[in-house]
Amino acid sequence: MPIATPEVYNEMLDRAKAGKFAYPAINVTSSQTLNAALRGFAEAESDGIVQISTGGAEFLGGQYSKDMVTGAVALAEYAHVLAEKYPVNIALHTDHCPKDKLDGYVRPLLAVSEERVKAGRNPLFQSHMWDGSAETLADNLAIAQELLVRTAAAKIILEVEITPTGGEEDGVTHEINDKLYTTVDDAIRTAEALGLGDKGRYLLAASFGNVHGVYKPGNVVLRPDLLKELNEGVAAKFGRPTDSKPFDFVFHGGSGSTEEEIRTALENGVVKMNIDTDTQYAFTRPVADHMFKNYDGVLKVDGEVGSKKTYDPRTWGKLAEASMAARVVEACGNLRSTGTKIK
Repeated sequence: MPIATPEVYNEMLDRAKAGKFAYPAINVTSSQTLNAALRGFAEAESDGIVQISTGGAEFLGGQYSKDMVTGAVALAEYAHVLAEKYPVNIALHTDHCPKDKLDGYVRPLLAVSEERVKAGRNPLFQSHMWDGSAETLADNLAIAQELLVRTAAAKIILEVEITPTGGEEDGVTHEINDKLYTTVDDAIRTAEALGLGDKGRYLLAASFGNVHGVYKPGNVVLRPDLLKELNEGVAAKFGRPTDSKPFDFVFHGGSGSTEEEIRTALENGVVKMNIDTDTQYAFTRPVADHMFKNYDGVLKVDGEVGSKKTYDPRTWGKLAEASMAARVVEACGNLRSTGTKIK
């Protein structure tokens, strides 16, 4: 199947919300990790989301120029070709983009898609994230309003983060404290500024104690039940049924989450869950194992010639791809998206 059209992406999100499951959004930084993500989704028979952060895009652009837009466009174009060979629908998304990188990342990528749509084609990416969590809510929403006008016109879905996620992600750092919980007032102000679909569709990364990085279960105090309060508060304010779930929520900083926490988040409207740390480890772990077990083969020790078959990147790259794909399959199971692909 090809990369999801705007219509298919909207259908994916609608199906997730109605079915109380979510799509893993897998961060990729190379053709290898892209292949691993696609393979995992295909093996799980799940549609899915592949995303590229600003740091990932800079890495993809090559260390000579470190151009984020070039890196993101190149991988997206490659994904459009590659995804046709996989029996699932894949949406392309750009991850966290703070204010100081908007002009060097999201806005130029939006321009690329705008030109494509004007020419009668589909956008290059299906969604873009604006991370204004380091700004005041007023400034955050003002920029979100400007971006929403452009994304809606280009048939793209906007993702917004209105309050901080703890830890560090591509240079954006937030302390782990009581500010990591979105309030009903925050949610109402968001709905007032961005509408509830009437001004363009958007995904909402609300905070319920989320923290980026590596944490064992229990080390982070998550309150996924808070999402129900946000939905109910906004529904009441705008005269909608209290069980209408007006927001499409995104789960950030999910590493180390318990099955119960994930299940509660799904019940309360989460349709997308970002996964990066766990898949990074899954990709790297077999590579480290290979290097340790084949030390004499991957290095020309004491003037020897080593073993070409051992240090050939394809040898350890295949192991890395298989391991990361397996972690994607696991994520699909955790998020209940296994077997839900659109036929």
